[in-house]
Amino acid sequence: MKNLMQLLMAAFFVTASLQPSLHAQQTAPDNTKTNRAPQPTADQAKNDKSDDELTKEIRQAIVKDKSLSTYAHNIKIVANQGKVTLRGPVRSEEEKKSIEDKATQIAGSGNVTNELSVSPNKS
Repeated sequence: MKNLMQLLMAAFFVTASLQPSLHAQQTAPDNTKTNRAPQPTADQAKNDKSDDELTKEIRQAIVKDKSLSTYAHNIKIVANQGKVTLRGPVRSEEEKKSIEDKATQIAGSGNVTNELSVSPNKS
């Protein structure tokens, strides 16, 4: 029994001593360049009543359109002082245009920045 305990303790210490070296060999993910880009994000929205309502109305118009993909229904909508930024992947240029049109109808001409990207369905 004593030998078994010694063997288990030795195995534990060997395993524990190897773990830091395994983690040290992996390169940490680095998206610093992406995060430094001066793009509005949802946490920067002022949450004014009008911006909240604007975001809500645009989201409702997008979700109501059942011809749009799930990707399109889940884009990011950031409203700040009446200006709207659309960001995220959609499945086609048609979806991208349709969402921009809906947002423009609600927010007004010149108040929508379309940063949507087309990411076709991989089948």
